Amino acid sequence: MKKHFNYLLLLAIVLTILSPITAYGQNDRVTLTILGTSDIHGALTSWGYEDNKDNQNAGLVRIAGLYDQVIKENPNTILIDSGDTIQGTILTDDIYNLDYDSPHPIIELMNAIPYTSMTLGNHEFNFGLDLIHKINEEANFPILSANIYNKSDGSNFMTPYIITEVGELRVAILGLTVPSIPRWDGPHVQDLEFRHMAEEARKYVDMINEEGADVIIVSAHAGLESRYEDDGADAAKYILETVPEINVLAIGHDHKAIAEEMNGILVGAPSSGSRGNDVTKFDLTLENQNGVWTVVEQSVKNIPLSSVEPSERAAQIAEEAHQRTLNFLSDVIGYASGDFHPESEVPGIPTAQIMDTAVIDLINEVQLKYTGADVAAAALFRNDSNIKEGPITYSDIFGIYRFPNTLYGVEVTGAELKEFMEWSASYFNTYTEGDVTISFDPNVRAYNYDMFAGVEYNIDISRPAGERIVNLTFNGNPIEDDQILKLAVNNYRFGGLQNMGLISREEYFKSDPVSLRSLIRDYIKEQGTIDPVVDNNWSIIGADLDHPLREEIIQLVRDGKIEIPVSEDGRTPNVASLNVYRLAEQGLITLDGVESSDSTKEETVEVPVITEPTAALSTNYEVYTVVPGDVLWRIANRHNTDWRTIANFNSLANPNLIFPNQNLKIPVQ
Repeated sequence: MKKHFNYLLLLAIVLTILSPITAYGQNDRVTLTILGTSDIHGALTSWGYEDNKDNQNAGLVRIAGLYDQVIKENPNTILIDSGDTIQGTILTDDIYNLDYDSPHPIIELMNAIPYTSMTLGNHEFNFGLDLIHKINEEANFPILSANIYNKSDGSNFMTPYIITEVGELRVAILGLTVPSIPRWDGPHVQDLEFRHMAEEARKYVDMINEEGADVIIVSAHAGLESRYEDDGADAAKYILETVPEINVLAIGHDHKAIAEEMNGILVGAPSSGSRGNDVTKFDLTLENQNGVWTVVEQSVKNIPLSSVEPSERAAQIAEEAHQRTLNFLSDVIGYASGDFHPESEVPGIPTAQIMDTAVIDLINEVQLKYTGADVAAAALFRNDSNIKEGPITYSDIFGIYRFPNTLYGVEVTGAELKEFMEWSASYFNTYTEGDVTISFDPNVRAYNYDMFAGVEYNIDISRPAGERIVNLTFNGNPIEDDQILKLAVNNYRFGGLQNMGLISREEYFKSDPVSLRSLIRDYIKEQGTIDPVVDNNWSIIGADLDHPLREEIIQLVRDGKIEIPVSEDGRTPNVASLNVYRLAEQGLITLDGVESSDSTKEETVEVPVITEPTAALSTNYEVYTVVPGDVLWRIANRHNTDWRTIANFNSLANPNLIFPNQNLKIPVQ
């Protein structure tokens, strides 16, 4: 019996040796979860320092809460970030990004959560390379970017990619950064070279393939479409074409929500607003098939942080930096004798972009003062930017100037200034007859529309872009093309103008490292009380908006019955003018007695009988014959009278109802 047992045991051993080995590991089916954040913009918590309230919908403290929840459900969970992380709040921009002696609280909390990686975004470069090196040293996770190189020796500026073990999986994460940064932060990145994202992706994915990875993630700080580079170097969609073997493309930059599968690749971007309001959740289920991990199921979705409770442990870590920021904001800097931004006449159309206002004049006055320039240019960063009557704190300054730009002064020729102003004025859509509002080009960002001080000018929006600046004078005299003027702009605009070839000289002044916000604070402190002064040095012309139905249309907007359209990505407001003819076609207003263009009801409209004027009106008149396209208010303008006067003089029952070849009597004074 014993001999028989030994024989069976020996047979089992031999069969085991001769049988093929299947390397399944502990499990032959694994789910990997990737949580992706982007464009957190300095939101340590969900507290809004500019409006002094908890918005309960953003920040690393809530991201930590989501991570804690998800990793309990699936231990094979990693958290990655796609950039624009350490800029955007008073906590970051005005305190910790300038304090090299204290740990950066954003990085400190990212370490604690913990993050697996972070990719550099464009706003990481706002404060220069020293800050990037500081946070790189503090981070317990790699900060990635494969397409940025040191010009001096061609070496990588940051780690290009990592391969990390997550359970039984080898997971590669490749970082890429939008290469347009020299356009925006040129002076800060003169020693760096930025290369084509998709081309660099191919190069490094080949390396990853050689090393071996079960899952490949690309974390890119870029939008899908190209915005600035003619060769598509800034478009993440080309990464999908160039490296089709990747599994996940986590992107950001555009602040536009994406959660879908493209060419078999999961693509996700959180709709971050401006404070990291969402987290993208990627799930990949893999099976070990003959020793190769293969994706068999995949999904992607965005999770709003408003639905997530904050992490208590993260809140405790963030508390010291939060309190330091609140203390920073408690000091009164000065006082405002009135509001600096009037209420918008039309909800959704920022007043400070269609007329001169005190808020832009204040910014430009500060720029002129500290640079000694002749001309200054500034943009409106928020539609509701305002300094309200009463005490002023630093949060008010942040409210009117949200970016940590520095101030530059540069000499320009008159021709260069005019070209810059024309570039800026391309922000407006061309006026069309029937428009009752002014609107903006959806392809131009609001922060690329500057308003100018120190010169007088008009913007004629009846003309095409490039031909709109008229009546341009300096000290009452027309500006000559070869005239030299000193121009004050922020560092972002200076770098952009250099890149576009719109300026040719180097700066004669720069405030680095002092921000323009700090200079505005210093100016207000010096003044004590500031007044909302408007010099009205510019205006928009070439748009006849005074239609009889204008007030009715604006009231419909106020009542929520007509919406002011925004760009597809939500970043440019008011992208189409309200036009009486289009609104009539849509059935939203009644024009010329017809309720809507698609009405099935036939109406018989009689031409009003033209009767003799009443005795109260002048009996002297001239006869005008209506032509196609005429409206009563335009006829009145041509005859230096009012449309109501013509309507009363002709006893018109409906002033909006006039007909071609109809004779109207125009009273003559």
